[in-house]
Amino acid sequence: MMPDLTWIETVVVVLLLLCVFVGTLPVVNTGLQFLALPVHAFRNHYRDAAPHHPRIAVLIPAWNEGMVLGQAVDRLMQLEYPADRLRIFVIDDASTDDTPEVVAAKAQAYPGRVVHLRRAKGGEGKAHTLNHGLDVVLADEWTEAVLIMDADVIFARDSLRKMSRHLADEKVGAVTAYIAEGSRDRNYLTRFIAIEYVIGQLSARRTQNVGGAIACLAGGAQLHSRANLEAIGGRIPTGTLAEDTMTTFEGQLAGRRMVFEPHAVVLAEEPRSIDSLWKQRLRWARGNVQLTSIYRKLWFRPSPDHNLGSFAFGLGWFTILLLPAFMILAATALLILLILHSDIAEFVFRFMWIAAACIYLFSMLYSVQLDPRIGRQSWREALMFPGLGALILMAIALFPWAFEGGLTQLGLAVTDETRFTWAVIFYLWGPISMLGIWLARTVEPLPGGRFFAGLLLYVCGYGSLLCAITVDSYIKEWRRADAAWIKTEKIGRVDA
Repeated sequence: MMPDLTWIETVVVVLLLLCVFVGTLPVVNTGLQFLALPVHAFRNHYRDAAPHHPRIAVLIPAWNEGMVLGQAVDRLMQLEYPADRLRIFVIDDASTDDTPEVVAAKAQAYPGRVVHLRRAKGGEGKAHTLNHGLDVVLADEWTEAVLIMDADVIFARDSLRKMSRHLADEKVGAVTAYIAEGSRDRNYLTRFIAIEYVIGQLSARRTQNVGGAIACLAGGAQLHSRANLEAIGGRIPTGTLAEDTMTTFEGQLAGRRMVFEPHAVVLAEEPRSIDSLWKQRLRWARGNVQLTSIYRKLWFRPSPDHNLGSFAFGLGWFTILLLPAFMILAATALLILLILHSDIAEFVFRFMWIAAACIYLFSMLYSVQLDPRIGRQSWREALMFPGLGALILMAIALFPWAFEGGLTQLGLAVTDETRFTWAVIFYLWGPISMLGIWLARTVEPLPGGRFFAGLLLYVCGYGSLLCAITVDSYIKEWRRADAAWIKTEKIGRVDA
């Protein structure tokens, strides 16, 4: 039972409960996302799609991609798409490896279908490299659509025709595919990434299809109509680290629809170490921080021309962007409640983690069925996605008597002081898990460090890894740290 409170205490408790609720919005958003997911079976773009084969210029920005570029080009040539309606332009960003020789060999093997565009001055970033290619292909009336892809990805044979069918509708400006983790020699981190992509793409972007607003066209596979590119000035925006997301926003603000095609599969090689993943995602996270400011007049302001200002889209955006802040807010509010009214804090803690457990079970059981291949290969990572620490908290919330009974059996006295100590640890688990991830990144390069880093990741959770990276993005943006692009090393591990 709730204790009798004065009106001042009641106000304080209500405010703290409100903070806890705000702090749990990411969990609420995940639940809403998976509840809305079945609606995609009825509300999608397929009824307006039709077989359509525009003349497509493929742009592949490449800087020192000699190890992966050849396989990507060969696979493009094997696509189920009319050969005379597909041309490949490799924009060589002043590579210093054998990229020029690889492109020359492919141009000779596929005469008239592979073009080498070399930039004399490189290092300006992906957007500038793509714009060099756009200047060329959009100057040619032959180009009816442009496919932007990464040099290391492998398209499934039927993927491009599944994407292009949506461009039969002139209202559609661009289509993006499902980027799946496709390394042949997977490790624990790539298996976590595979589950993340199922949740973040096959689930989240289907829900965005339902809501009519797409957050981001995947940088490795985005098919634009010529009209869409011309509507945004025929250029990829260069003022942000998230040029693909900004391009997505600008196309929708220009009145065109973006579509996610979940059945167009593109395999990609993903980072195999926490440090490599950190550098990749730090760029993405900083770009999203920048875009949040750039589009500050857009959020939660519905418009008849687009759905980017809808409440649902804004909730999804900010629960990802502010996830660490929400986590710390909920932990702090629970800790204050513990000091003021421990019985209320215990009730709220149990309710919060029971809800999290239900949403976690529902979302993971749903996710592993969206891509059965990933479900079979990464079932352990799906089970451990929140981290062992969070799973223990869910179990304690569901069965609190079992925890105290276990301590008693271990010969540990259960007193008010020990209950308070354990409660502090439980309530602050979110911030503690982020610190654990920072420790994992620190120890990873040390002898034997990869084992301990992996162990810490399983304990703290993959979500805490993404939260820690987001915190780092806040710090880097506040300090205006160097934003130079660091290319993720790719050596051709994709299982084509």
